[in-house]
Amino acid sequence: MLDLLISPFEYKFMLYALIISVLISIPASLLSCFLVLKGWSLIGDAISHAVLPGIVIAYLLNIPLLIGAFAAGLFCSIATGFIKDNSRVKEDTVMGVVFSGMFALGIVMHTKIETNVHLDHILFGNLLGINQDDLIFSILLSSITISILAIKWKDLLVFCFDLVHARTIGLNLKTLHYGLLIILSLTIVSNLKAVGIILSIALLIIPGSTAFLLTRNFKKMLLISSITTVSSSIMGVITSFYLDSATAPTIVIFMSIIFVCSYVIFSLKKIYYTTKHAKN
Repeated sequence: MLDLLISPFEYKFMLYALIISVLISIPASLLSCFLVLKGWSLIGDAISHAVLPGIVIAYLLNIPLLIGAFAAGLFCSIATGFIKDNSRVKEDTVMGVVFSGMFALGIVMHTKIETNVHLDHILFGNLLGINQDDLIFSILLSSITISILAIKWKDLLVFCFDLVHARTIGLNLKTLHYGLLIILSLTIVSNLKAVGIILSIALLIIPGSTAFLLTRNFKKMLLISSITTVSSSIMGVITSFYLDSATAPTIVIFMSIIFVCSYVIFSLKKIYYTTKHAKN
């Protein structure tokens, strides 16, 4: 049994895939908790799609693709906030307009470019194509994200949970608003090479949602969310090796299974306490 777990990592590309999947899962899982509490889960979806035109423009300008991705994600975040603050349109509507427009622009631009560079890897990820430079890059971005969340987690928690209280105690809401969006963009960019645009959103929604079902304590929520992504990453990488399946989607499947199990546990607990209360 132990040999089955260890043998995939005799190959360097499998070992790199495991390391980077764990590296990107931790900051994404921590951020996921804030997004779920704030009701911003779909903003991650919006930004992850909106980075596509930035990637294409970066290729045309011959600069690193991830710089273009971050710039486009940042533009999407700022544009969403600006239009929301200066119009009667609700945030979810603005978000849909901005990200769908940018994603459509990116698709049109992508289809008009002939290149040997596999831009599709940015869309769908290339977890088994990770090299040492990608590992260093992910370590850097993950460290930045985790450090910011560790320093400002109390302010961000108040901002996500109770805007009135946050305003009352003197927190700068705009700074926290755009700061959280910038961190979100940074996290998505760090995920691009490994899991791509399409699947990075799962890392920003499922872990926090799973933890939210199982606990009302925020610190425990952070811990459960992290355990969910790390364990899913390990099981997904190993399983994809033996099934010869795409690694990133396999990881997401395990996260989804854990979410379903958490929902079942939540439902059974709810039925138990409801029945107990009815008897009393």
